[in-house]
Amino acid sequence: MTVPVYNEEHVLGTSIERLHAYLDAEFPFDWSIVVVDNASTDRTLEVAHDLAGRLDRVRVLHLDEKGRGRALRAAWAASDADVVCYVDVDLSTGLTGLLPLVAPLVSGHSDLAVGSRLSSGSAVARGPKREIISRCYNLLLRGVFAVRFRDAQCGFKAARRDVVQRLLPAVDDEAWFFDTELLLLAEHNGLRVHEVPVDWVDDPDSRVDIRSTALGDLRGVRRMVWRFLRGRGWVDLGGLEREPLRDDFGRQTVTFALIGAVSTVAALGLFLVLRDRLGPIPANVVGFTVASVLNFWANRRFTFRRRDAAGRWWHVSGSLALYVLSLALASVGLALAGGRLGTEVAVLVVTWGIVAIVRFALLRSWVYRR
Repeated sequence: MTVPVYNEEHVLGTSIERLHAYLDAEFPFDWSIVVVDNASTDRTLEVAHDLAGRLDRVRVLHLDEKGRGRALRAAWAASDADVVCYVDVDLSTGLTGLLPLVAPLVSGHSDLAVGSRLSSGSAVARGPKREIISRCYNLLLRGVFAVRFRDAQCGFKAARRDVVQRLLPAVDDEAWFFDTELLLLAEHNGLRVHEVPVDWVDDPDSRVDIRSTALGDLRGVRRMVWRFLRGRGWVDLGGLEREPLRDDFGRQTVTFALIGAVSTVAALGLFLVLRDRLGPIPANVVGFTVASVLNFWANRRFTFRRRDAAGRWWHVSGSLALYVLSLALASVGLALAGGRLGTEVAVLVVTWGIVAIVRFALLRSWVYRR
């Protein structure tokens, strides 16, 4: 159990004694507590050493630089426990959630586990400012990265040590965005993230600077978007990754259809906006090209779940060939439509529909063949 601290002399003793008593009385697995001091300038390190001298299974790790991510990296990289986890020193999260947090990791069912203040079963007491910021940030993550977890920032997380030590070298952030980056990389590489509803009470004496933390998180989001777009989110898990299903036809069909419907609406909208200015064929070229780029990325990421750089140029080449064929057929249809808008729209919808069926079959059997 890792507890990162920075200038927490006023609360550290009470919190560690409470955590130690709970683990000693209620926790069924072997455990230890590591207090990681992030270059505190008060008596935090002295208090931590005093606790380690009085309480069994309490250790102290001192770092010369600040950063929660740096603290977790140092503690987890050096750990020999099967499961590593951390809690905030204020113990805002109810400790009764600890066993549900680690149980799916001990059983091998999941790879990482996070406490969630935004789950329906959670009980949370905090001010409206923090609530709004938290919800907006996590909605941003779900919208941009399509992640399944709902709360990236809760200071209550655990992971299988063998998995997290594979992920740590790929995590760049050393501060508050560390948690989010770790979770994004985990989901991007197909790892299973378990979410636990928690009881959480806001700490009125929190040392977190909301504004600077929020700006840092947004910079981190931008960096991860660019990283994933370049195909650099893949992590070598050394055989710890989950085996894919042999065939996922049903899910692929539905996902492909949904992406296709959104792409069709986007392409048709651009066509209608640009038709009178450019003419039907050039307007279709612009609209179809924009929609095809987004369609390619979404299908590679969500339909066929290819998230690394392996095979990317083959996927691009195959999709490009299908794009050219689709564009040629649509252009021929528009040329035969006689300049009538209704006929042109019908031609595009029918052509795109037929081509989509062919594309899906070829993508499955040729471009993304396993």
